[in-house]
Amino acid sequence: MEDLGAVTWPPEPIRTERLVLREAEPRDRAAFIELLASPEVHTYLGGPRSRDELERQMPEVPEQWPGSFVVQLDGSMIGQILLRRATGHSRPAAAGKTDLGYMFLPQAWGSGYAAEACAAALDWLASALPGEPVVLTTQTANTRSMRLAAQLGFTEVERFEAWDAEQWLGMRPPVTPSG
Repeated sequence: MEDLGAVTWPPEPIRTERLVLREAEPRDRAAFIELLASPEVHTYLGGPRSRDELERQMPEVPEQWPGSFVVQLDGSMIGQILLRRATGHSRPAAAGKTDLGYMFLPQAWGSGYAAEACAAALDWLASALPGEPVVLTTQTANTRSMRLAAQLGFTEVERFEAWDAEQWLGMRPPVTPSG
């Protein structure tokens, strides 16, 4: 089971100072294709997918399932936050915990949007599933993602080799909901 099970979905949109986290809508399809076909976005994620393949296979409303948030800035999608149960994970320390993933379009990089959106999603999770630990995996070569993990309070559990690269697994202990 990939989803977060007992949470009510979709939640009300989550608003931060600059962003809105919400469920996917048909208007997001082009941005999802751009995100999944971007060589920059997928440098550390196994490479981009073919734009033609995505155009053929992408449903009208992409990624509409519990734990998948569109990150919106000024009315347009700039990224995606994923919160899903870490099932089938190759690392025992991650098994059964909630896994945080995120992807942002390159034009949104360097402005703190990922930190703002991930923090908001983690706050939502702390309210929806109190006491839930969260894991995050990234390549150690992905320095931006490593910095973000530290900023969000993840600490290293282990490093391991996978997909011909060193991977980093971090955990964020359960937090008390804010607000």
